[in-house]
Amino acid sequence: MIKEYINESLALKEKILTDHSLLIKIEDCSKVLINAFANGKKVLTAGNGGSAADAQHMAGEFVSKFYIERAPLPAIALTTDSSILTAVSNDLGYKNIFVRQIEALGNAGDVLICISTSGCSENIIQALRAAKAKNIVCIGLTGQNFTEMDELCNYIIKVPSTNVPLIQEAHLMIEHIICALVEEKIFS
Repeated sequence: MIKEYINESLALKEKILTDHSLLIKIEDCSKVLINAFANGKKVLTAGNGGSAADAQHMAGEFVSKFYIERAPLPAIALTTDSSILTAVSNDLGYKNIFVRQIEALGNAGDVLICISTSGCSENIIQALRAAKAKNIVCIGLTGQNFTEMDELCNYIIKVPSTNVPLIQEAHLMIEHIICALVEEKIFS
């Protein structure tokens, strides 16, 4: 089982490595973020479960550092404030936990990164709708299935798999690549 899992993971990464259009999408998303940061905009990140951890991780890489000592980049994980999350869930419903924060914190030209292995999470769909209404650029990371995220995101990176743990692994790799590209371009 151990070797089988590792082989499946390697096969998925090989598939990503040889998919030129997917590599271009990763590069394009990096350019969007570079442009936003260069123009004084911020990044908001959102996800559920493991994807919430990815959202926090990515925001942390921007604010702290990835490879090099540098100035912080403005990023906020919308998954981290338990008082906001529980108040909005209680008062307005769980589907609005990110919407309310986007309405409060998001501005035109900011970037929202939504991470969802299924692409079907209602709070992610609602977040993307709210962001589009505010002219916030939407980047999505998801699996291979076509979902409403495809229509709502300005840029979407689709990992060619339906295996949730493998999609999550690939998302983390892609997020790290994006962080490295952004950091290198802005601070080199």
